[in-house]
Amino acid sequence: MDSKSEITRKIAGEIVLADAPGKSMRKWREIFGIKQNSLAQKLGISASVISDYESGRRKSPGIGFVRRFINALIQEDIKGRGGLTKMLSPTKKSEAILDLREFLTPLPIKKFIKAVDGRVIVRGNMKGSAIWGYTVIDSIKAILELSETDFMDLYGANTERALVFTKVHTGRSPMIAIKVTSPKPSLVILHGLKAGNVDKLAAGIAKNEDIPLVVSNIDSEEELTNKLRKLA
Repeated sequence: MDSKSEITRKIAGEIVLADAPGKSMRKWREIFGIKQNSLAQKLGISASVISDYESGRRKSPGIGFVRRFINALIQEDIKGRGGLTKMLSPTKKSEAILDLREFLTPLPIKKFIKAVDGRVIVRGNMKGSAIWGYTVIDSIKAILELSETDFMDLYGANTERALVFTKVHTGRSPMIAIKVTSPKPSLVILHGLKAGNVDKLAAGIAKNEDIPLVVSNIDSEEELTNKLRKLA
């Protein structure tokens, strides 16, 4: 089975088995960043049909329509850079993980943010929170190479950790990856961009998932990694 078929099967299974299939359809359409009108045109139907499915006004779609729906999402993604399709595809282990360390005792999130010279974009659930480790990830390699299953490797021995993404341009791709996978990190750090360049969808995902989102103002990736290692 090729990667496209595996992605289709995964998403179709979630939609069909969901208590509210329409809401699941809407979630995946928004994850792929496709508007109802564009998707409807691709499927050769009116946008109101998709709207009715997503709102629950129309009876749950059959598996045939669901497959067409998912294939249209994937095809539109591939027309662009295909970043989301690549991220969801199963791949071999990659070099996306630059550093992964555990703490012997929990470290307050605020102390970690200070260490990376961070500016908080979304506060999320920081009250009284602490983390037990961190993972530094090359965001470009992660997008190109990591599958959903491989994404689990980012969490090391403990999921109560910070995920630090480097080479970030807007923050959208890392946050989408976090949205569609489980478990969730306790803190996300973005490095390589200015706070004003954080994508609105990325910030929205962080807010909805209640995850603190922070931009590191440290200049270089090497300096960032060295400062983090001093914490471990």
